[in-house]
Amino acid sequence: MIPQQLTLKNFLSYRAATLDFRGLHTACVCGANGAGKSSLLEAIAWAIWGESRAASEDDVIHVGEAEARVEFVFSMHQQTYRVIRTRQRGNGVALEFQIAHGAIASHNSDSHLPSFRSLTEKGIRATQHLILEHLKLDYDTFVNSAYLRQGRADEFMLKRPGDRKQILADLLKLQRYDELAEQAKDKSRQFKGQVELLERNLASIQQQLQQTEAIALERAQLEATLAQMQQQQTAYNEQLQNLLARQQHRQTTKQQLTWQQQQQRNLNQDCQRLQKELTQIDHQRQTLIELLQQERAIANGYQQWQTLQMREDGFTTKFQAHQVAQAKRQQYQQQQTTKLNDLQNQLQNLQAQGVVLEQQFQEIQRTLSKAADVEAGVEQLREARLQLTHLDQLQMQVAPLLQRRQHLQSDLDRASTRLTARLDELRTSAHQLQTQQQRQPKLQRAAVEVADRIEALEKLKLYQEQVREKGLERRSFMDRLQAHQRDHEAHLAELDHKLRMLKQGTLGDQDLAELERELTADRVTDEQSIHSTESSSATQSVATLTQPSILDPQNSSYPPCPLCDRPLDEPHWNLVLQKHEQQRQEVFDQIWVIREQLAVSEREIQVLRREYAELDTQLAQFGSALERRGQLQEQLQTTADVQKSLEQLTVEASQLEQQLHDRDYATDVQEELTLLDRSLQQLSYDEKDHALARGAVDRWRWAEIKLADIKQAQRRQAQMTAHQPELTAQVSQLEQQIEQLQADTAAGFVQSDRQIAEIGYDLAQHNALRVALRQAQPWQLRFQELRQAQQQFPQVQQRLQDLAQTLQTRLNELQTVSLHTQELVSYLEQTSDFTAQIQAIEQELQRQRQQLDEQLARLGRLQQQQQQQDALRIQDGELRTQLTLARQQSRVYQELALAFGKNGIQALLIENVLPQLEATTNQILSRLSANQLHVQFVTQRTARSAKSSSKSTRGITQNPKSIETLDILIADAHGTRPYETYSGGEAFRVNFAIRLALARLLSHRSGTALQMLIVDEGFGTQDQEGCDRLIAAINAIAPDFSCILTVTHMPYFREAFQARIEVTKTSEGSQIMLCL
Repeated sequence: MIPQQLTLKNFLSYRAATLDFRGLHTACVCGANGAGKSSLLEAIAWAIWGESRAASEDDVIHVGEAEARVEFVFSMHQQTYRVIRTRQRGNGVALEFQIAHGAIASHNSDSHLPSFRSLTEKGIRATQHLILEHLKLDYDTFVNSAYLRQGRADEFMLKRPGDRKQILADLLKLQRYDELAEQAKDKSRQFKGQVELLERNLASIQQQLQQTEAIALERAQLEATLAQMQQQQTAYNEQLQNLLARQQHRQTTKQQLTWQQQQQRNLNQDCQRLQKELTQIDHQRQTLIELLQQERAIANGYQQWQTLQMREDGFTTKFQAHQVAQAKRQQYQQQQTTKLNDLQNQLQNLQAQGVVLEQQFQEIQRTLSKAADVEAGVEQLREARLQLTHLDQLQMQVAPLLQRRQHLQSDLDRASTRLTARLDELRTSAHQLQTQQQRQPKLQRAAVEVADRIEALEKLKLYQEQVREKGLERRSFMDRLQAHQRDHEAHLAELDHKLRMLKQGTLGDQDLAELERELTADRVTDEQSIHSTESSSATQSVATLTQPSILDPQNSSYPPCPLCDRPLDEPHWNLVLQKHEQQRQEVFDQIWVIREQLAVSEREIQVLRREYAELDTQLAQFGSALERRGQLQEQLQTTADVQKSLEQLTVEASQLEQQLHDRDYATDVQEELTLLDRSLQQLSYDEKDHALARGAVDRWRWAEIKLADIKQAQRRQAQMTAHQPELTAQVSQLEQQIEQLQADTAAGFVQSDRQIAEIGYDLAQHNALRVALRQAQPWQLRFQELRQAQQQFPQVQQRLQDLAQTLQTRLNELQTVSLHTQELVSYLEQTSDFTAQIQAIEQELQRQRQQLDEQLARLGRLQQQQQQQDALRIQDGELRTQLTLARQQSRVYQELALAFGKNGIQALLIENVLPQLEATTNQILSRLSANQLHVQFVTQRTARSAKSSSKSTRGITQNPKSIETLDILIADAHGTRPYETYSGGEAFRVNFAIRLALARLLSHRSGTALQMLIVDEGFGTQDQEGCDRLIAAINAIAPDFSCILTVTHMPYFREAFQARIEVTKTSEGSQIMLCL
């Protein structure tokens, strides 16, 4: 990852800043403490991973702003990418990931950034995952390798060994092997499941194949049974067909009988129906004859009804004419009434207008009577307006002066308010500083207590160092004792050998073996006695060797001297034997003394260890005490600064009080305000007089209004005088029209009554005629019935003859059907019914057919089972082949899972990388510490349980259990010490060397293209020589990186770099300036 450009907007201490990395190789980010150096680099981590040192996500937003935005452009794998992360206060985060069109240009070029296309996914999480896929580097790996973040330089060292190893695995991209191992495990589990499934299937197939012979035998028996059942069914079918034919003929006869009986019933019904219809037709003929006999009377009555109907038509015509005349008379009456009402309404309106005019005329007279008073008021109004105009002109001159005076007075008040506010602020600050100053005695007492505590802890630390040195001394003494013990044990073995050689000539084989057992037992007893501090047993065991029963020189000859091979007589043999036994006893005594000293030393070391642990527990507070002393010193320094600030505030507050008392502020404003007051006095303008003038104008304005009313009244009086004769003429004309309309209406009513009398309609005669017509109405019906009877009589006569002939025919047919029915009944009585026999045979056939179907189905199942047996034999071979392949694949993937696991390829890769990492770290560390510090990476250690078990089973050979780890051992000229015991400068050199080695290792590998290094920690802990070594180390690894950034506020360190990024903090936020 090579940075190209970083753009900040409202991020932490920055409002707006842009930094172009192109052309920068090794640069120093410098500036005062709190200027925003670390924030500049935090922006890179926040843009890519969304991580920062802020406690809350909204804390990254600049104070007073609503949104923070960081845009970071970088190149990697010959592609240019851009990440834009935006945070809105109180809302969510927006993340964009983009890639440039085409290949990336050289990072040293000054060309503008290319255009980008979006790679952003749906959702923040998906986009972040896509960025990590392209970058192949997460935040934890970044801060543990390429970014020495402020306050977290020792993060890699303080991690647990397992976490260190995981970080190293992430840097080496070993998580891919974890994925492969998991995939191999999944595949192995899949094939293992297939093996189990195939084995179950094969077992099931074998169990089914065992039934092959039984199925074949059952099929042969079933086929023989089926042949016998089919023969029986054929015989029953022949018997059934014979019975069915005979039964079919009888059934046909029964059907014929049923049909004949139905015919007989139908004919009986037809004869009855025809007889009934014949009776009805004959009754109808008699009725028609009676009606035809009344023909003359019906004709006379019908003629009388026709005469009455003609008279009714004449009266109806007159009635209609009478009704029309009456309607016309009513309509004429309504029209004339409407006209009369309209004229009367108009007359009333004109009369009302005359009354209103009279009232208005009287009102106008009253208005005109006030004309003199109104004219006097108008004169007063004119004088008041002249006065108001004069005052308005003065106001126009005075208004700008008053406005300017108001503005100046506001400025003067604001100046006074500012001074007052500043005075209040100074008083508040002084009060706060006084409160802080009152804490100084308490802080001094606390500082003295902390100093005493630190002094005591330093003494404890010195004493702890003495305890450690004493422990090392006792450990060295024990090593020397153990070496002496090994020498004495070797000497003892040599003496035992010589004693055996002396006694070989005097003892037999059995006695010699017994003597060797006794010597061995004596050595074991001596060792046990040494451990239990019972030296008397060892003396007795040695004395056993000189018992006369064993060492009697008279029982045998003596061997030659084991030293010089000369023959020995009895005195010399005894002398040599005693000398060697004495030497053996002395060696035993020395071994016992050594082991006693070892036991004492071991107890002393245990005491020293416990004391060292107790001191270490007490010294655990040493760091917090130092931190507390620094805080108290800073607070005391702050208290001293508070005293100076308090004095300055007191002086400034006194000056402000004097200024406010003497009004010694805004003198130019006060002078201009005085001049304006003089000008206003000269104009002698008074707002009250102006208001009185406006009030006078308003008070006399009624006269102007009344004058307009008088003029309006005069005009209306003239109009009314002209309109009065016209109104009188209209009233007279309307009265004449009303009289003429009443006369015309009376004449119209007379003419309408004459027309009604000429029609001659009599309602009583019309009603009597209607009654006579209703009484003659039945003759019309009788006449119509007569007409119908004359037409129907010939038809009824013919119908009666037809029915008589049809009835005779039906009676003849009924007689024939009855004879045939008797013959069929006689035949059925003579023949038997075979239904019961047929049903019995059919039931038997049905039973046999069911049995036959069951046997056929059984035969089909057996045939299918035989086919399945053949298919199972084929499947058995295929499954055995699949089983062999699945077992092989399962074993292969199990081995792959182990190979790709933590203890496989990954452990091998780490083992191969660690020597290079260790060599690079020590190479850098030797430069930084003048060959005084050395680190060692340990990947395996013996488990604690294994150590304790090895102690408890001394003398028994066991393989101790080892565990995977990544311990870092640090050694100096005095030996290996814990990391926490090194000073801050030494710890930083170790951290820096390991970080640089990690970054250098990553830059040499092709997996993670990490070509940027950021150092934001620890330079303040180094002296000048240490800084020179750090600079030399950075310059030494510079060719391995495309961009190295170091952050410091130290002037000496800043001057060592040609390219500098200077950060300053202003009221507008932090600012960046690039110096090349």
